[in-house]
Amino acid sequence: MRLPQVPRLTARLGLRARITLAFAVGALLLSALLSATTWALTRENLLTQREAAAETIVYQNARSVRTRITASTGTDEILTMLSNLPAPFGSRPIVYSGTYTPLTPEFGQDALPAALRSVVLDGQPARMRYEYRGQMQLAVGVPLPAVDAAYFEIISLDDLESTLEALGISLVGASLITTMAGASLGWWASRRALRPLAGVSNAALALAQGELDTRLEVNEDPDLRPISESFNQMAQSLQDRIERDARFASDVSHELRSPLMTLAASVEVMANQREELPERAKAALDLMVLDVNRFHQLVEDLLEISRFDAGVVHLELDDVHLAELVMQAVTHTSEIDVPVHLDAELAGVVVRADKRRIVRVIANLLDNAAKYGGGATSVSLTRVEGGVQLAVEDRGPGVPEEDRGLIFERFSRGVSAGRRGSSDGVGLGLALVAEHVRLHGGRVWVEDRLDGEPGARFVVELPVEEHP
Repeated sequence: MRLPQVPRLTARLGLRARITLAFAVGALLLSALLSATTWALTRENLLTQREAAAETIVYQNARSVRTRITASTGTDEILTMLSNLPAPFGSRPIVYSGTYTPLTPEFGQDALPAALRSVVLDGQPARMRYEYRGQMQLAVGVPLPAVDAAYFEIISLDDLESTLEALGISLVGASLITTMAGASLGWWASRRALRPLAGVSNAALALAQGELDTRLEVNEDPDLRPISESFNQMAQSLQDRIERDARFASDVSHELRSPLMTLAASVEVMANQREELPERAKAALDLMVLDVNRFHQLVEDLLEISRFDAGVVHLELDDVHLAELVMQAVTHTSEIDVPVHLDAELAGVVVRADKRRIVRVIANLLDNAAKYGGGATSVSLTRVEGGVQLAVEDRGPGVPEEDRGLIFERFSRGVSAGRRGSSDGVGLGLALVAEHVRLHGGRVWVEDRLDGEPGARFVVELPVEEHP
């Protein structure tokens, strides 16, 4: 059963980043909503207060103008009267008595909206907010029908706009701070929430590395307890399944060993009388000998694998002249003459290693090269920092990138095994190489040949400790 995949857009971010982003976006939206509401309410209240205060002063000034102005009042007298009115800073009075007489020439008839003038001259008081010369203005008009005139006053709202702008900047800054606080809270909350998942990840990694007895501590949290219990059940089922498979392989191998020995002995008896057999019988006998040998090797490999699974395999360390061991192993296990290149620094060096397993590693690599790589072309042993590297090169087509991790698994010869030559192997040779190397604390991998020629290069790196 495959779980639904996470969409690509969200998969680009980790879970912790997504939680943090969710907190940050939530804090941003909430703070933006509160800031916008605060700014709008504050703006409306300030404008309402300013308009109310302005209307009060305008009506007082209008009454003063009505008592002083007559049909014969001249322009100079009107200007003198306007200059004596108690108008606040930024207020520009205008009197209409047949013509418009402004105290400030820049704010005359053209500064008043036509709609406002029309309403006031029709006998209705009115006010209007509008923009003039890039600034917000408030115009209030009061008709004076008793003297056939009208009084207007233009009040600048520029100081109010500056106040609102400063308030807006403060609210934006507060929103940013709130967003950062929300992101910090999300990061902290994600760490707390994902801490149990880190334990699951570590336990899963331990299981993948072969520690089958790994279990999670059952959490009392009702939301996390099912995860711990499900993981432990899965781990127990996996351990039971692997142990059953290991026991099965071990039991089958042991059960096959006895009849195999009988079969091998019978084939050996027949092989001793090979010359007395007809040609067709000789061919059949030769095929039987090859299959019995192959069967015997398979059983031995299965037994070796079962010992690794049972955890009963231990190194038998001896003082080994590594260079001499490699020379002898190549000579005795290879059917062809394979050149061996030894690092001069390794001459006479004695190391602590399991001689039998090192020889088995070399033999399996040479056998793999013979089966799949057209035969080994060279074996090299070089000194590296902290250990040595043993490399076996072949002349085959090489190992594709997608197969380089698979070929060290059991019963796997890679997706492209058919393109690498014979298919007589069963896929345990390189798996045993990996197990032997791991037991020594080393690692093994395959790469392209260093000289650029077609073929594969299998490299074993062992962290050996020298002994004088």
